[in-house]
Amino acid sequence: MTNAPLPANDDPLVEVAAHWCMRMHAADCTAEERAQFQQWIDEDQSHAIEYVAMLEIWDLSEHLPASKPAPNQRPALRQTPSTTALPARPRRRGWRPQARAIALALVALPLAAYGGWIMGWLPNAYEHFETEQNISRITLGDGSEVELNSHSELSFSNYRDRRDVSLSSGEAYFHVTHDSTHPFVISAGDGTITVTGTRFNVWKYQDSVVVTVTEGSVRVQSERDGNDSTLTPGMQASFKAGDLKPKVKSVDTQTALAWREGKLILNDITLGEALPLLNRYLDKPLLLADQSTADIRIGGIYSTRDVASLVKALPKVLPIKLEPQSDGSTLIRTRL
Repeated sequence: MTNAPLPANDDPLVEVAAHWCMRMHAADCTAEERAQFQQWIDEDQSHAIEYVAMLEIWDLSEHLPASKPAPNQRPALRQTPSTTALPARPRRRGWRPQARAIALALVALPLAAYGGWIMGWLPNAYEHFETEQNISRITLGDGSEVELNSHSELSFSNYRDRRDVSLSSGEAYFHVTHDSTHPFVISAGDGTITVTGTRFNVWKYQDSVVVTVTEGSVRVQSERDGNDSTLTPGMQASFKAGDLKPKVKSVDTQTALAWREGKLILNDITLGEALPLLNRYLDKPLLLADQSTADIRIGGIYSTRDVASLVKALPKVLPIKLEPQSDGSTLIRTRL
């Protein structure tokens, strides 16, 4: 059986003691682990003291018998000549069932959390953010800064070996705090965006994702088993569900990120290309009647705060008509 990962050298002492406490009481604890534990105990007197304190907490819950310990569970704590013997721990009696259950819960949950953190299964911090009409500027627990566009939803989890972000919907511009040993991984759609410290934008619309880089480099993978692409400043990658590799191109980042200044720049693009950009600011989506309508071109600079008024004005500047639908959406059709 594979041994549990060893604690890192810079982990707080109480977390390391909790790790060894759980491993020494685990049924699958190996002789190699017991030797590693004894080596840790021998390294510093404070290790032995912290471990005995952790055993005190463990025994309070009566998760283990409070009588004589088994040899493979309590390896000898070596004492230096200047170290006084640690006092024996009295056996605890008379706990009522309710008290035992409470004590077990109070101890087991923190220890499980320590173990989950050490193994990389559980985060030690979780944050969730949602926006409605306005842009929000937030700082994540690791110090990374995020500008969250309207109608967006994002969550952040800090694990021991990585920082996980999930962009459920909408758009976010990231300035990631550099940490080469603690990568920043964003899940969006079926793909992931991995960085260690840089500035970039991620936009998720339905099952499509667009990543635009302004500083540093970003690795984009469209699917778990798909090929990845590395982006540098001025590059943009897009992918949707089922794409084995992102599509990469060069872009004008000022146009792509104009939303940060409350602007929507449509630089002579088709309605088919413009619709996703418009729909992210509307409560009910616009739909296209046919390909000929999708091919009509549009340009201009508009305010993201009043896209609904822009849509109402479209028939005045384009050869189209708007047809409200029963579900609240609006169908755009070419005006004959």
